[in-house]
Amino acid sequence: MSEHHHSPATTSKNLIWSITINIIIVVVEVVFGIIARSMALISEALHNFTDIGSMVLSLWGEKLVKKPRTENKTYGYKRAEVIIAFINGGVLLGISGWILIESVIRIFHPQPVIGSIMFVVAVISLLGNTLASYLLHVGAHQNLNLKSAWLHSKQDALFSLGVVAAAIIIHYTGWNWVDPLASIAVSVFLLKEVYEILFESTNMLLDAVPENLDFQKIKNSLVAFPEIKNVNDLHVWQTSSNDYFLSAHVVTQEINSDQRAKLLKKIQEMLKEKYNIHHQTLQIVSQKESEEAELECEHCN
Repeated sequence: MSEHHHSPATTSKNLIWSITINIIIVVVEVVFGIIARSMALISEALHNFTDIGSMVLSLWGEKLVKKPRTENKTYGYKRAEVIIAFINGGVLLGISGWILIESVIRIFHPQPVIGSIMFVVAVISLLGNTLASYLLHVGAHQNLNLKSAWLHSKQDALFSLGVVAAAIIIHYTGWNWVDPLASIAVSVFLLKEVYEILFESTNMLLDAVPENLDFQKIKNSLVAFPEIKNVNDLHVWQTSSNDYFLSAHVVTQEINSDQRAKLLKKIQEMLKEKYNIHHQTLQIVSQKESEEAELECEHCN
């Protein structure tokens, strides 16, 4: 099987097309959702809006990777991704909460929904999301940023399919309560996604240990080296989705400079291969050197 490699220009172009498609879908769903009095369409529009944010961040991530660090911004601009995600999550939490409350009210006080308009718009949304998913799928398995956007778009297509089914039921049965029920289903799922965005972005802003890394396992992996007696002042954090950092104070047995250099190389390779930590700051001293220098450990862990 041959492997197809796609240039950054191609992936960026596909992202721009997918963003454009989703913007059109959101506008159409909001306008006709109001006309058809369909909360399901408006909820679906909100879900598409979250994916626009995800795609914009992915596109921005492609640009930021190339942006050099400066003397003032030694980490570069990648933390901006987290700040935007946090703000976006807060806004979406309020909007999705309002839609959920309004939908619950409509369960008990159903309003007439124009099923035919709801159906046509949902089909357009389904086709648009399917096309966007196809564009994002190209190269998604070679790029984690793009893969995230692709998964969001794929979810959108599935939700659109659910709204299509709700529109058909309303059109043939007149059960208007199906519309707010579909809206509640989308809103609950959206609230779960918003919670995850807020939880992850808050942890990243607090420099917490990334969710997919285990602090104790990393420490155990370090002290497993026979030359190492103790590890303290260990910190693991991330500045963006895929950039992991580690700093540690490593106390060793009495070893010469050549052995120390070899140990440093082994530690770096282990952290890269086992935990995908490529940014490392290690202070390596022997027990005797630590005592002679009277090194203080203010944040021992």
